[in-house]
Amino acid sequence: MESLTTLLAGSGFAGLAWQNLVMFAVGGVLIFLAVTKKYEPLLLVPIGFGAILANLPEAHLSASHGFTQNPAAPTHFLLQMVYDAGIRTEFLPPVIFLGVGSLTDFRPLLARPVTFLLGAAAQLGIFVAALGAYYLFGGTFSIEQAASIGIIGGADGPTSIFLASKLAPELLGAIAVAAYSYMSLVPVIQPPIMRLLTTKSERQISMKQAKPVSQTAVILFPILTAVFAILAVPTCAPLLGMLMFGNLLRESTVTERLFKTAGGPLVNIVTIFLGITVGATMEGSSFLQARTIFILIIGAIAFSFSTFGGVVFAKLINLVLPQGKKINPCIGAAGVSAVPMAARVVQTFVSEETGGKVNPLMAAMGPNVAGVIGSAVAAGVFLQLFG
Repeated sequence: MESLTTLLAGSGFAGLAWQNLVMFAVGGVLIFLAVTKKYEPLLLVPIGFGAILANLPEAHLSASHGFTQNPAAPTHFLLQMVYDAGIRTEFLPPVIFLGVGSLTDFRPLLARPVTFLLGAAAQLGIFVAALGAYYLFGGTFSIEQAASIGIIGGADGPTSIFLASKLAPELLGAIAVAAYSYMSLVPVIQPPIMRLLTTKSERQISMKQAKPVSQTAVILFPILTAVFAILAVPTCAPLLGMLMFGNLLRESTVTERLFKTAGGPLVNIVTIFLGITVGATMEGSSFLQARTIFILIIGAIAFSFSTFGGVVFAKLINLVLPQGKKINPCIGAAGVSAVPMAARVVQTFVSEETGGKVNPLMAAMGPNVAGVIGSAVAAGVFLQLFG
């Protein structure tokens, strides 16, 4: 009986607190949304399960930036090792960008260069949210934390993780959950905003098919973009450099094995470790705070303003474009970098609104892929200013 009592006293059950139970529920909700609603399942499943593991007392499966090893009794905790090697060193997010680049086709952007401006305009929410977090929440967030929260408006999970790990590692879990949650909610959030900001006649604008893009152009684009963007904002180099390298592997047509590895097994492996380790930062005692709620609220505002910026800027461009060359303003909403989900949402919305007569999917892909570049550059700007 004494042995049983000792065993129970040293078990995880004895250390369970209400925060752990709440985080079990949070992790369960993330997995539920991924499985039943198909909301970003490749990341919400690992993040949700990581959150559950992190809140198992005595399991030592949490991870944090503030962890310090006891030199007298060194212990190697599994997910903490992944955090230290992959997130603290900023290794995993750029590798994700390598995979994203290898899966991205920039031809729709090159065919309609004006859509590059829409991708830039759709980063409006990043700066609105950063300023709002810093000035409107009564000193709750430092400027570094506010910048990390603002990047949620770019709807780019790896960029959010990359920036938060450098500027606000203590908020990493909340920022990552907010970023991926709003990425998955693109089909819910964007259509009402597009409907509010555009008229029926604007939604019926059918854009002509773009001219083909030469092979030379698609090879030169990643090289020149990397050179000029990194020269302008050196701190965006890890993300943008890997994004463009991955795209060069795709478009060069002579590195098929590397291209398939970067966009397949490599990115899948990194996604697994990145997701479960981010979830492991969501320990109840640090996650369940008022500032987490604030981050979720600010993230929703950021995402809404990014959608607003893209659509409104498209309407402004139409004021100077001649008749017959005007663009469908709805494609501006795809300027957030949730690729290719945002472009598909625009396609579905416009097609339903026009009875299937207007299908702007390829046009929407232009600002969509431009948004990936825009969010990486925005993160670089914040790093240069506050890092």
